[in-house]
Amino acid sequence: MASVDLAERSPLAGWLRGSLSFLRRKLPLSVAFGFLWLAAMIVIALFAGYLRPYDITAMDLTSRLSAPGTLKHWLGTDELGRDVLSRLIQSIRVSLIIAFGATVLSAVFGTALGFAAARFRGLTEHLVLALADFQAALPFLIMSLAVLAFFGSSMVLLVCLMGFYGWERYARIARGLAISAGAQGYAAAVVQLGATPARVYLRHILPNVASTLIVSMTLTFPEIILMESGLSFLGLGVQPPETSLGNMVGFGREYLTRAPWIMLAPAAVIMLTTLSISLVGDWLRDKLDPTVR
Repeated sequence: MASVDLAERSPLAGWLRGSLSFLRRKLPLSVAFGFLWLAAMIVIALFAGYLRPYDITAMDLTSRLSAPGTLKHWLGTDELGRDVLSRLIQSIRVSLIIAFGATVLSAVFGTALGFAAARFRGLTEHLVLALADFQAALPFLIMSLAVLAFFGSSMVLLVCLMGFYGWERYARIARGLAISAGAQGYAAAVVQLGATPARVYLRHILPNVASTLIVSMTLTFPEIILMESGLSFLGLGVQPPETSLGNMVGFGREYLTRAPWIMLAPAAVIMLTTLSISLVGDWLRDKLDPTVR
C-alpha cells in the first residue's frame, strides 16, 4: 500500500495522469494517438544512436532469419543476421530527416516564390504561376527516377530532390494570402511608417499566414515519406550500408514468405506514421485554417 501511495504521489505519475486526462478531454482519440505516435517517432529519431541495441551493419550469420520474440533480437534478424530492430530505429531516423528537410526546403522555396509573385505582380506573377502549373503537371516520380539514375543517389541530393516536391502548393497559398494581407490596413500603415518590403513580408505578413502554411506542411510531410520510401524500394533512394524504411521494405520483399517480419515492421511504421501525420494535419487544419471555420 505504501508503494502504491508513493507512486500516486510522485510528480511523474501526476504529470502523466494529467497529460492523459488533458488529451482525453481536448483531443479526439484518433488525434491523441497521432500525437503520441509522432512524439515516439521523434524521440526515436533524436536518440537512435542510444536506442539501437546493435550496430546496423553488425552481422551474425549463425542467427540468419531468426524469428521475432527472442531476448537477443526482439524483432528478429534479416538474411545477413542483422538485427531488425536496430535497423528499424536507424531507418526511422533517416526517413524522418529526409522528410523533414525536404518539407522545410519545399515550404521555404514555395513561400518565397509566392511572396515574390504577390510583391512584384505582373510578369513575375505570371512566371511563378506558370512554373507552378508546370510543376503540378510534372510526373515527379518519373523525373526523380531519371535524376537519381543519372547523378547517383546521396542524402543531400535526395533531400534537395524531395524539396522540389509540392512547392507549387506553398507558392499559390503564400501568393493568395500575401495579396489578401497586403490589402488590409495594417500592411499599408507599416509601409507608410517607412518599413521596407522585406520587413513587411517577414515581420507582419508571414506571421499572419504561417498557420495555413504549417497545415500545408503537415499534408506534404507524409507524401514525401511515401515518395522517399517508393524510391528506396526501387533501389534509387537511400543506399547501403545506410538504411531507410523504404529500403528495408525493398530488401524484405524477397523474404516475404520465409521471413515476413523483415518487411512488415518498416511497412507498419510507414503506415502508422503517415496516418498519424494526416490525422494531426486534419485536426490542425480545422483549428488553424480560417477558411474552414
